[in-house]
Amino acid sequence: MRFPERRQIVMARSRALGHCVCNPAIPCPCETLLNQDLCPCAGERPDPTGEAARLTRRARKTGCASKIGRADLQRVLERLPRYEDPNVLVGVAAGDDAGIYRLEGEYNLAQTVDVFSPVVDDPFDFGRICAANSVSDIYAMGGRPLCALSIIGFPIDELPHEIMAGILRGGIETLREAGVPVIGGHSLQDDEIKAGFAVSGLVRGTGLTQAGARPGDALVLTKAIGTGVISFAAQIGRASDDAVALITRSMVTLNKDAAEAMLERGAHACTDITGFSLLGHLSQMVLHSGVSAEIELAKVPLFAEALACARAGIIPGAVERNREAFAEGIEIQGAADENELSLFYDAQTSGGLLVALPEDQARGYVDSLRAKGHAAVSIIGTITEKRKYNILIHWSQPERLVGGYREPLPASSAREEEPCCANPPAAATCCGEPGGESGPPFVAVPPATPPPVTKLSEPPGEAAEAFQQFMKTVNAPGQVDARTKKLLAIALSIAQKCEPCLKIHLEGALALGMDWETIDEAAWMAIAFRGAPAKMFYEQVKRQKMK
Repeated sequence: MRFPERRQIVMARSRALGHCVCNPAIPCPCETLLNQDLCPCAGERPDPTGEAARLTRRARKTGCASKIGRADLQRVLERLPRYEDPNVLVGVAAGDDAGIYRLEGEYNLAQTVDVFSPVVDDPFDFGRICAANSVSDIYAMGGRPLCALSIIGFPIDELPHEIMAGILRGGIETLREAGVPVIGGHSLQDDEIKAGFAVSGLVRGTGLTQAGARPGDALVLTKAIGTGVISFAAQIGRASDDAVALITRSMVTLNKDAAEAMLERGAHACTDITGFSLLGHLSQMVLHSGVSAEIELAKVPLFAEALACARAGIIPGAVERNREAFAEGIEIQGAADENELSLFYDAQTSGGLLVALPEDQARGYVDSLRAKGHAAVSIIGTITEKRKYNILIHWSQPERLVGGYREPLPASSAREEEPCCANPPAAATCCGEPGGESGPPFVAVPPATPPPVTKLSEPPGEAAEAFQQFMKTVNAPGQVDARTKKLLAIALSIAQKCEPCLKIHLEGALALGMDWETIDEAAWMAIAFRGAPAKMFYEQVKRQKMK
C-alpha cells in the first residue's frame, strides 16, 4: 500500500461524514476502494491498462468534433454584449482564427486559444496534436507565435499521473519544435479529458485574415482531410492501425512551413481547417471576402481510409452539425454521393491551411512545400466574382488519396451496437412502453396472460392495440415487482443504447421515488456487459435529466 497513513486519515474523515471527501456524491468506502483496493481520496491511482487507458473511449466526441457546432455557437454569441475598443483590429465579430490587438510599432498582438478532447489514445501524441492545432491559428494569421499557456482538464482521481504528464510533455515538445515556450497554464479536475493551449504571437498590421480573398486567386489546401471520420471509426473499433498512424502524423505536423511560404508568395487570405470542416471554413472565407469559390473534388486530398469509411456510412455526428450550419449556398455540379460528400463537412483536428493566393504563385507554393515533405498539398480550386452560390463543387471521382484504401473493419469488431429502435418512436412512447412501434428487444419473464395474436393482415390500428395490451401485461407486477421491472428496463435501454427508451424509463423510475444511487446500480449492470460506450451513453442521458 503506497499511502497507508494518508489512507487512514482520509477514510476516517470520509466515513465520519458518510461521503467521500473528494466526491460527496458517492459514499465511503467507494466502489474503487471496494473493487480495486485503491483510495483516490488518499492519492492512490489505478494502473494505466486496459480500456481505462484508452483516451478516446472516455470522450463523447473526439478532437475538434467536441467543439460546439457553428449554429449553436452563433445563437449564443448573438446574446452577448459588444464592447468596442479601437485597439481591437480583429475581434469576435470577424470570426477569424485569432484576435489581433494593436501594439505600438509595426507589429501587433495575435492571440488564440484551443481546447478539445482526445482524438488518439496515446497521451504523448494527443498532447502533440493539441499543440500543433493551437499554434496553427497564429500561423493562419500570417503571424509568428511567441509563447503559450497550457490548459488541461483531467480525471485525476481515476487515471494515473503518468497520463496527464504524457499529454503535457507531448504538447511542450511540439511547441518547442515551433520555437514557442510554455510559460504557465491552468488545470482542473474533469470527468472527461480536455487539453489545449492559449498562444500569443506577433503579426504585421492586421495579419492575414480570411477576408482578403480576391477573384482569380487559386485555393491551396496543405493537408489531407478525413481525420474526424477516421478518429470516429477508431473510437468504435472500425479503423485500421495504419490509418490512425497516418492521421496522427498529419495532425502533429506544424503548419509553420506552409505559413512562411504563403507570405513569401503574397497570399491574400488564409484560414486553417479545423472543427467547422473544409466547406465550413471555405464558406466563412468567401462570405467575409465578398466572393465565391469553385473547387474540384478530384483535387482535394483525402485520406483513403476515410473515403472507405464514408462510403460504408461510418460518419460522425459533427458532420451533420456542419452540414446544417454551412450547406446553404453550396451547389454541386455532378452526381454527388451523399456519404462521400460528408467528408467535406468532416470536423478536422489540426488540419492544414486553406490559402488564397495569386494564381501565378500557386504552383510555386505547392512545389516548395512538397520539396519539404508536405506531399498532400494541392491546388483545389479558384476564387471567383460573387455568384448566386457561395461555393460550387465540381463533382468527380477523388484522385488525391493519401494512404491505403482499406474497407473498414467489420461491424462485429466494433464497440458500438445497433440501437433497439431503428426508427425512434414518438416522444411519448418507446419500444419498452405501451404505444411504441417496435417490440422490446427481449422479454425475460413470460406474461401472466398471453397477448392476443396479431395477424399480418390486421390493420395498423389493431396491431398497435394488440402491442399495447402486450406491453401492459409485461409491465404489470407479477413475480417481479414494478420497481424491479423499471430498473430492468433501464438496464436494457442502456445495453441497447436506445435514448428515447432510457429517458422514459428514467422518468418512470424517478416518479416511483427511486434515487439516483439505485438507478446507477441498475445502470452499472448494463455497463458491466457493454463497456465504456454504454457508460458514456448513460452518463450523457443522465446529465440531461439532472439539469
